[in-house]
Amino acid sequence: MATDLDGTALRSDGTISPRTADALARVEESGALLVLVTGRPPRWMGSVAGVVGHRGLAICANGALVYDLHTEQIVESHLIEPEVLTEVVAQLRAKVPELAFSVEYEGGFAHESDFRLGGWDSKAVGGLRVGSATLTSRPCAKLLALHPRMDPDELHSVVHDLVGHLVTATHSSGRALIEMSARGVTKATALAVLAERHGIGPAESVAFGDMPNDLPMLSWAGRSYAVANAHPAVLAAVDRVTAANDDDGVAAVLEELYR
Repeated sequence: MATDLDGTALRSDGTISPRTADALARVEESGALLVLVTGRPPRWMGSVAGVVGHRGLAICANGALVYDLHTEQIVESHLIEPEVLTEVVAQLRAKVPELAFSVEYEGGFAHESDFRLGGWDSKAVGGLRVGSATLTSRPCAKLLALHPRMDPDELHSVVHDLVGHLVTATHSSGRALIEMSARGVTKATALAVLAERHGIGPAESVAFGDMPNDLPMLSWAGRSYAVANAHPAVLAAVDRVTAANDDDGVAAVLEELYR
């Protein structure tokens, strides 16, 4: 069983309800594989790991990192190399000069001075403020590009057209914030490898999501659910819709599947 976190299994305030925590525990207790599949970096997983009793594995940074919730260690990584980062930033900046960039490394975060961190982000993200040359000087799990005004879907289309041959771009935040992973790396690719290692195929898999970064995973899984608050593209792509994240939609399904 695989589920996205923010906007899906988590409530809008970022917490896990007791009902959902119990439902996730039931998955692993039944002998099934529990995988949390998220755009979050591992450093944002501590509170989640605690609430779910350090059960299962997490696929973080949209498939770039696999994180063991039992040991709280990164066990696998698929990174964007510095030469690719440099080229992507140069091409995007030439065509969309208002973009500001940040990167998620395996063990930290850095951002340009004009990368806007507001509200919850500024407290949760932290990180070093650096210039673009330093930003792209070492491999990273995820490159982020933020535009002050554009529609997220429009910006995603622009980024994909410009650098889709170099990286895989998606978005998940509701802001004009594009998340880029190494080319070909998605939630689905990481989940498929992990499932195969455990002898699990797509037909035996259940997945939940709410945003465009979940679409590859939802397409891969034999049974996929969108929560009612999902992005229109996600709602259009799945056959099953459960209640919204704030109404414990994931838990409602899991309670039926893992009685």
